Amino acid sequence: MGTPARMGSITRYIFRTTTAAFVVVLVSLTAVIWVTQALRDIDLMTNRGQSIFVFIGITSLLIPLLVLMIAPIALFIATAYVLNKLANDSEIVVMNAAGMSPWMLFRAFVPVILLVSILVAATAAYFAPAGLRTLRNWVTAVNASVVSTVIQPGRFMTITGGVTLHIAARDPNGQLHGVFLDDRRNPNERITMIGDRGDLVENHQGTFLVLRNGTVQRQEAGRRDPTIVTFDRYAIDLAQFSRAADAITYSMHERYLWDLFSGSKDTSGKSGERLSELVDRLIAPVYPFAFIVILIAYLGPPRTTRQSRAMPTAGAIIAVMIVRILGFISTIVGVNYPAFLGLQFVVVAIAVVAGLYVIRRGIVLDAPAFITNGLNALTERFTRRFATS
Repeated sequence: MGTPARMGSITRYIFRTTTAAFVVVLVSLTAVIWVTQALRDIDLMTNRGQSIFVFIGITSLLIPLLVLMIAPIALFIATAYVLNKLANDSEIVVMNAAGMSPWMLFRAFVPVILLVSILVAATAAYFAPAGLRTLRNWVTAVNASVVSTVIQPGRFMTITGGVTLHIAARDPNGQLHGVFLDDRRNPNERITMIGDRGDLVENHQGTFLVLRNGTVQRQEAGRRDPTIVTFDRYAIDLAQFSRAADAITYSMHERYLWDLFSGSKDTSGKSGERLSELVDRLIAPVYPFAFIVILIAYLGPPRTTRQSRAMPTAGAIIAVMIVRILGFISTIVGVNYPAFLGLQFVVVAIAVVAGLYVIRRGIVLDAPAFITNGLNALTERFTRRFATS
């Protein structure tokens, strides 16, 4: 009766502590990375006149994708924190003396591993692509309305790649004066339009910029002299600058998991990309389990306070980095060579099986003696040198 009761209380304690640490690490890392990503889209406010609420709303749609990538790493950090806390308080040694093996310690972490794996699976299947889809649609809407809502007199504004717009003045009734539009999207032809006046006209066909009393100058590549045409009235369809067509063509990252399975929306040459994305989504929930198996294989066995845990921790970090980097390589190379997609399954399987074997057998993983002795000698040499100084 005593051992199951103790095991239950230890499991609850580990679950609470690890979950709390995981949430703190996940929120912190996600916030830091989100800020760095959001700063790249600051032009939504500076150049396109959007409010801070639109800016925060659009950039926040990246958070599910960030959670998908960060969650396994956050769980690794949280578990390492809990294991080191148990070791520093000599609780692992006491639990081992009471009959709790590293295998039982690993089982205590299984509930939180399952929780994080479910979070990763749900995010990979639905929440991450849903956020990216909404982001695509929202940015498209902003691009579509930017010309008609945020034209600022006296400023050269890039409304899309290669298209620059400038107006000299704007009347209270909305009429524009001194309109200049430069279109360099076509590398073989540059089009420059100048109009004395301009009006924004909306009807059932779309939104148009109607220029009056102006010229259209076309400069073809390889020709010295441009072609200049004068006009009394010239209408420009603003829909061509909004990239609205992109809204219905979702990339592989923006497709739900069941869309990747069906492959019904594949286009020519995209099957390898779809398969690579599908494999990456399917294996994503396995990484939290693999990372914790590796970590407990290194830090699970009891060690006295005199035994340094730096080397086992470094070994666990290196092993996890190798597993994840090989996974990234497999996903990237697998786009063109699908056979490489199996590499990450093999690597993860080897890491899990080897880690579970080490945990089950209670094997203590330490660095080779020559590495430990070399580091100790190096540390002692630096200590003596600084002491002498």
